[in-house]
Amino acid sequence: ERPKPDRLYDMRPAIPSEQHADRFFGFFGKKTATPVAERNSACMGCHEGGKRMHWAGSAHDARDVACTSCHQIHTPHDKVRNKQTQPEVCFTCHKEQRAQINRPSHHPVKEGKMTCTDCHNPHGTAGEKLLVKDNVNDTCFTCHLEKRGPFLRGHQPVAENCATCHNPHGTTNDNLLKVRAPFLCTQCHEPTSHRGNLPGVTGSTPGGNASGVGIGLARSCLNCHTNIHGTNNPASITNERTFRR
Repeated sequence: ERPKPDRLYDMRPAIPSEQHADRFFGFFGKKTATPVAERNSACMGCHEGGKRMHWAGSAHDARDVACTSCHQIHTPHDKVRNKQTQPEVCFTCHKEQRAQINRPSHHPVKEGKMTCTDCHNPHGTAGEKLLVKDNVNDTCFTCHLEKRGPFLRGHQPVAENCATCHNPHGTTNDNLLKVRAPFLCTQCHEPTSHRGNLPGVTGSTPGGNASGVGIGLARSCLNCHTNIHGTNNPASITNERTFRR
Protein backbone atom coordinates (compact mmCIF):
# COMPACT_ATOMS: atom_id res chain seq x y z
CA GLU A 1 0.00 0.00 0.00
CA ARG A 2 1.28 3.43 -0.88
CA PRO A 3 2.38 5.33 2.26
CA LYS A 4 0.36 8.39 3.22
CA PRO A 5 1.97 11.85 2.99
CA ASP A 6 3.27 13.57 6.09
CA ARG A 7 0.97 16.55 5.58
CA LEU A 8 -2.54 16.58 4.15
CA TYR A 9 -3.71 19.83 2.58
CA ASP A 10 -7.22 18.85 1.60
CA MET A 11 -9.64 15.93 1.30
CA ARG A 12 -9.96 16.02 -2.46
CA PRO A 13 -8.72 12.48 -3.13
CA ALA A 14 -11.44 11.19 -0.83
CA ILE A 15 -14.37 13.08 -2.36
CA PRO A 16 -16.09 12.83 -5.76
CA SER A 17 -14.36 14.74 -8.55
CA GLU A 18 -17.47 16.80 -9.27
CA GLN A 19 -17.18 18.32 -5.78
CA HIS A 20 -13.53 19.30 -6.03
CA ALA A 21 -13.06 22.84 -4.73
CA ASP A 22 -11.14 25.45 -6.73
CA ARG A 23 -8.89 26.07 -3.75
CA PHE A 24 -7.43 23.71 -1.19
CA PHE A 25 -9.06 25.48 1.72
CA GLY A 26 -12.81 25.67 2.36
CA PHE A 27 -15.17 22.95 3.57
CA PHE A 28 -12.92 20.08 2.58
CA GLY A 29 -9.70 21.84 3.52
CA LYS A 30 -10.99 22.38 7.05
CA LYS A 31 -11.52 18.65 7.40
CA THR A 32 -7.85 17.78 6.97
CA ALA A 33 -6.11 16.12 9.87
CA THR A 34 -2.97 18.25 9.55
CA PRO A 35 -3.10 21.46 11.64
CA VAL A 36 -2.90 24.81 9.85
CA ALA A 37 0.36 25.75 11.59
CA GLU A 38 2.02 22.57 10.38
CA ARG A 39 0.77 23.09 6.82
CA ASN A 40 2.04 26.66 6.81
CA SER A 41 5.42 25.66 8.20
CA ALA A 42 6.05 23.64 5.04
CA CYS A 43 5.56 26.79 2.95
CA MET A 44 7.46 29.10 5.27
CA GLY A 45 10.43 26.76 5.22
CA CYS A 46 11.28 28.28 1.82
CA HIS A 47 9.09 31.38 1.52
CA GLU A 48 10.36 33.23 4.58
CA GLY A 49 11.54 36.80 4.95
CA GLY A 50 10.98 39.71 2.60
CA LYS A 51 7.30 40.57 2.33
CA ARG A 52 6.47 37.64 4.60
CA MET A 53 8.69 38.63 7.50
CA HIS A 54 5.66 39.82 9.52
CA TRP A 55 3.56 36.71 8.93
CA ALA A 56 3.98 35.37 12.47
CA GLY A 57 1.27 36.96 14.60
CA SER A 58 -0.37 38.75 11.66
CA ALA A 59 -4.15 38.95 11.30
CA HIS A 60 -4.36 36.02 8.90
CA ASP A 61 -1.96 33.89 10.92
CA ALA A 62 -3.86 34.62 14.15
CA ARG A 63 -7.09 33.49 12.49
CA ASP A 64 -5.62 30.16 11.33
CA VAL A 65 -5.67 31.03 7.65
CA ALA A 66 -3.60 28.51 5.72
CA CYS A 67 -1.32 29.48 2.86
CA THR A 68 -3.43 27.25 0.67
CA SER A 69 -6.50 29.27 1.63
CA CYS A 70 -5.41 31.80 -0.98
CA HIS A 71 -2.67 30.14 -3.03
CA GLN A 72 -2.84 27.22 -5.41
CA ILE A 73 0.41 25.31 -5.17
CA HIS A 74 2.15 23.39 -7.95
CA THR A 75 0.01 24.93 -10.65
CA PRO A 76 0.96 27.14 -13.61
CA HIS A 77 -1.73 29.68 -12.76
CA ASP A 78 -2.25 30.99 -9.23
CA LYS A 79 -5.38 33.13 -9.00
CA VAL A 80 -4.07 35.34 -6.23
CA ARG A 81 -1.01 36.32 -8.28
CA ASN A 82 -3.09 37.59 -11.21
CA LYS A 83 -4.51 41.13 -11.20
CA GLN A 84 -7.71 40.00 -12.87
CA THR A 85 -8.49 37.11 -10.53
CA GLN A 86 -6.92 38.19 -7.23
CA PRO A 87 -9.95 40.17 -5.95
CA GLU A 88 -12.29 37.18 -6.20
CA VAL A 89 -9.94 35.25 -3.90
CA CYS A 90 -9.90 38.07 -1.32
CA PHE A 91 -13.65 38.64 -1.61
CA THR A 92 -14.28 35.02 -0.66
CA CYS A 93 -13.85 36.13 2.95
CA HIS A 94 -14.07 39.93 2.73
CA LYS A 95 -17.66 40.15 1.55
CA GLU A 96 -18.26 43.69 2.84
CA GLN A 97 -15.43 44.95 0.66
CA ARG A 98 -16.91 43.07 -2.29
CA ALA A 99 -20.12 45.08 -1.91
CA GLN A 100 -18.22 48.35 -1.53
CA ILE A 101 -16.04 47.82 -4.60
CA ASN A 102 -19.21 47.44 -6.69
CA ARG A 103 -20.46 50.90 -5.73
CA PRO A 104 -20.34 53.73 -8.29
CA SER A 105 -17.26 55.44 -6.83
CA HIS A 106 -14.45 52.93 -6.32
CA HIS A 107 -10.81 52.27 -7.00
CA PRO A 108 -10.27 50.49 -10.35
CA VAL A 109 -10.03 47.03 -8.84
CA LYS A 110 -12.80 45.52 -10.95
CA GLU A 111 -11.21 47.00 -14.04
CA GLY A 112 -7.97 45.16 -13.34
CA LYS A 113 -5.87 48.32 -12.92
CA MET A 114 -5.38 47.77 -9.18
CA THR A 115 -5.28 44.84 -6.83
CA CYS A 116 -5.90 44.42 -3.14
CA THR A 117 -2.17 43.91 -2.59
CA ASP A 118 -1.40 47.39 -3.93
CA CYS A 119 -2.56 48.69 -0.54
CA HIS A 120 -2.50 45.60 1.69
CA ASN A 121 0.10 42.96 2.40
CA PRO A 122 -1.86 39.82 3.34
CA HIS A 123 1.26 38.24 4.83
CA GLY A 124 1.43 40.86 7.59
CA THR A 125 2.89 44.30 8.14
CA ALA A 126 4.13 46.50 10.95
CA GLY A 127 1.22 48.92 10.40
CA GLU A 128 -2.53 48.72 10.82
CA LYS A 129 -5.03 46.86 8.62
CA LEU A 130 -2.21 44.96 6.87
CA LEU A 131 -1.33 48.14 4.96
CA VAL A 132 1.84 48.12 2.89
CA LYS A 133 2.94 51.31 4.64
CA ASP A 134 2.98 52.10 8.35
CA ASN A 135 -0.29 54.05 8.29
CA VAL A 136 -3.26 54.97 6.09
CA ASN A 137 -1.91 58.30 4.87
CA ASP A 138 1.46 56.96 3.76
CA THR A 139 -0.31 54.21 1.85
CA CYS A 140 -2.58 56.71 0.09
CA PHE A 141 0.32 59.04 -0.70
CA THR A 142 1.97 56.22 -2.64
CA CYS A 143 -0.34 57.18 -5.51
CA HIS A 144 -1.90 60.47 -4.41
CA LEU A 145 1.37 62.30 -3.90
CA GLU A 146 -0.10 65.74 -4.68
CA LYS A 147 -2.20 65.53 -1.51
CA ARG A 148 0.81 65.11 0.77
CA GLY A 149 2.17 68.64 0.60
CA PRO A 150 3.82 70.14 2.56
CA PHE A 151 1.37 73.04 2.70
CA LEU A 152 1.56 76.32 4.55
CA ARG A 153 -1.81 75.58 6.12
CA GLY A 154 -2.96 72.00 6.42
CA HIS A 155 -6.39 70.56 7.03
CA GLN A 156 -6.31 68.69 10.35
CA PRO A 157 -8.48 65.71 9.29
CA VAL A 158 -6.31 65.25 6.20
CA ALA A 159 -3.13 65.11 8.24
CA GLU A 160 -4.73 62.73 10.72
CA ASN A 161 -6.28 60.06 8.48
CA CYS A 162 -7.52 60.05 4.88
CA ALA A 163 -10.20 57.56 5.94
CA THR A 164 -11.85 60.26 8.04
CA CYS A 165 -13.56 61.50 4.88
CA HIS A 166 -12.94 58.73 2.33
CA ASN A 167 -13.83 55.05 2.16
CA PRO A 168 -11.11 53.58 -0.07
CA HIS A 169 -13.10 50.49 -1.01
CA GLY A 170 -16.01 52.38 -2.54
CA THR A 171 -18.99 54.60 -1.84
CA THR A 172 -22.08 55.98 -3.55
CA ASN A 173 -20.65 59.51 -3.40
CA ASP A 174 -18.11 61.19 -5.66
CA ASN A 175 -14.40 60.85 -4.89
CA LEU A 176 -14.91 57.97 -2.47
CA LEU A 177 -16.42 60.33 0.11
CA LYS A 178 -18.26 58.69 2.99
CA VAL A 179 -20.92 61.43 2.95
CA ARG A 180 -21.46 63.97 0.22
CA ALA A 181 -20.72 67.63 0.80
CA PRO A 182 -21.94 69.78 2.49
CA PHE A 183 -23.05 67.16 5.01
CA LEU A 184 -19.53 65.79 5.28
CA CYS A 185 -18.18 69.27 6.03
CA THR A 186 -20.90 70.10 8.55
CA GLN A 187 -19.92 67.11 10.67
CA CYS A 188 -17.07 69.33 11.90
CA HIS A 189 -17.96 72.84 10.71
CA GLU A 190 -21.08 74.50 12.11
CA PRO A 191 -22.88 75.99 9.08
CA THR A 192 -24.52 78.83 11.03
CA SER A 193 -21.09 80.31 11.73
CA HIS A 194 -20.32 80.72 8.03
CA ARG A 195 -18.78 84.09 7.21
CA GLY A 196 -20.43 85.71 4.20
CA ASN A 197 -23.78 86.75 2.81
CA LEU A 198 -24.02 84.65 -0.35
CA PRO A 199 -27.62 83.88 -1.35
CA GLY A 200 -28.77 80.66 0.19
CA VAL A 201 -25.81 80.23 2.52
CA THR A 202 -26.76 79.94 6.14
CA GLY A 203 -25.03 82.69 8.07
CA SER A 204 -25.39 85.18 10.87
CA THR A 205 -24.21 88.18 8.84
CA PRO A 206 -26.64 90.73 7.40
CA GLY A 207 -28.14 89.49 4.14
CA GLY A 208 -27.58 85.83 4.92
CA ASN A 209 -30.40 83.53 3.87
CA ALA A 210 -31.42 81.32 6.74
CA SER A 211 -32.94 78.74 4.39
CA GLY A 212 -29.53 77.24 3.68
CA VAL A 213 -30.55 76.14 0.18
CA GLY A 214 -27.52 77.42 -1.74
CA ILE A 215 -25.01 75.56 0.41
CA GLY A 216 -26.09 72.33 -1.21
CA LEU A 217 -25.96 73.49 -4.84
CA ALA A 218 -23.41 72.20 -7.37
CA ARG A 219 -20.23 71.26 -5.46
CA SER A 220 -21.56 73.01 -2.31
CA CYS A 221 -18.65 73.93 0.00
CA LEU A 222 -16.20 73.01 -2.75
CA ASN A 223 -17.54 75.83 -4.93
CA CYS A 224 -15.25 78.13 -2.97
CA HIS A 225 -13.06 75.87 -0.85
CA THR A 226 -11.24 73.94 -3.57
CA ASN A 227 -7.96 73.12 -1.82
CA ILE A 228 -9.40 71.23 1.11
CA HIS A 229 -6.33 68.97 1.43
CA GLY A 230 -4.14 71.98 2.16
CA THR A 231 -3.29 75.38 0.76
CA ASN A 232 -0.31 77.65 0.18
CA ASN A 233 -2.42 80.80 -0.04
CA PRO A 234 -1.05 83.71 1.97
CA ALA A 235 -2.76 84.37 5.26
CA SER A 236 -5.11 87.31 5.61
CA ILE A 237 -6.89 88.91 8.51
CA THR A 238 -10.39 87.87 7.43
CA ASN A 239 -9.85 84.53 5.68
CA GLU A 240 -6.90 82.83 7.33
CA ARG A 241 -7.84 79.22 6.65
CA THR A 242 -10.35 79.12 3.82
CA PHE A 243 -8.53 76.59 1.62
CA ARG A 244 -9.45 78.52 -1.51
CA ARG A 245 -7.73 78.20 -4.87
